[in-house]
Amino acid sequence: MKKTALITGISGQDGAYLAKFLLKKNYKIVGTDRRSARSVNWRLNRLGIANKIIYEEMELGELYEIQRVFKKYKFNEVYNLAAQSFVGTSFNSPLNTSNITALGCLRILETIRSQNKKIKFYQASSSEMFGDVLEKKQKETTPLNPQSPYAISKVFSHYLTQNYRKSYGLFATSGILFNHESPLRGEEFVTRKIIIGLIKIIKKDINYFELGNLYAKRDWGYAKEYVEAMWKMLQKDKPEDYVIATGKTYSIKDFINIATKYLKMDVKWVGKGLNEKLINIKTKKTIIRINPKFFRPAEVNVLIGDHKKAKKELKWKPKTNLNQLIKIMVDEEIKYYKNL
Repeated sequence: MKKTALITGISGQDGAYLAKFLLKKNYKIVGTDRRSARSVNWRLNRLGIANKIIYEEMELGELYEIQRVFKKYKFNEVYNLAAQSFVGTSFNSPLNTSNITALGCLRILETIRSQNKKIKFYQASSSEMFGDVLEKKQKETTPLNPQSPYAISKVFSHYLTQNYRKSYGLFATSGILFNHESPLRGEEFVTRKIIIGLIKIIKKDINYFELGNLYAKRDWGYAKEYVEAMWKMLQKDKPEDYVIATGKTYSIKDFINIATKYLKMDVKWVGKGLNEKLINIKTKKTIIRINPKFFRPAEVNVLIGDHKKAKKELKWKPKTNLNQLIKIMVDEEIKYYKNL
């Protein structure tokens, strides 16, 4: 029997990679997005799968739309990847973030509970839930300490998924994914912002760009590999939650240093604090400077995941290190640069 999967937020980075992965496994894919994202199909087009997906309009803020889509198809699996997913934006629009990222998950779970309890449900939880970390390495049992409206909304959805699993017997699981990047990452996220900025400087399209906290540390993996872990979670006999991470952490400054080295840019850091900047040694011009407006009101300084459980039970482990990931992102950005 051909399985049917619903992917919410299909036009995003994870949605696109997951759709390609499931298509290779002969799934029928129904993809949904908010109305304003319907025309943003560049990721699916780049992966060559835009015409292989059934599209439905489904706002996570509107219960009747969710119920309509669930009545129309017989889903085997549901992957809830849709969210207001940018941490910085969540401070400016906490109500919208809560309505979509938190209550959107509740609306889907309630629809599954009332319409078909056999549907397997995946919730995209986030390492941001750990926030101001309470353990050196974060695992499934690490206490949550969120520091942003986005993270708080994800905690709500995470606990709700556990509650529906225990209370109603749903096959509901959460993947606690640490930062995962790729050439399909949104330009508002710092990793792709850095790579696009550096290439634009090399191409002489801009003179410099600005960043916030250079010393925030993150556990960065390759999104294309992380979506396989999502699928593996729903193939288990028993639903559980899993941390998906590399177990290594690097600062934003480390990320920049690796990228500039790969791009063969002759640069050096000068200054301290808000006056720290990256200069081109040859021209003596500043190419990266600090702007306080990019600092978060409550910063998460370091995240590093412990994926032992996923390695043991899902037989999943990361294959791509940060140097390799940056090479993949830079090479593809240069390839598609004229279309930016």
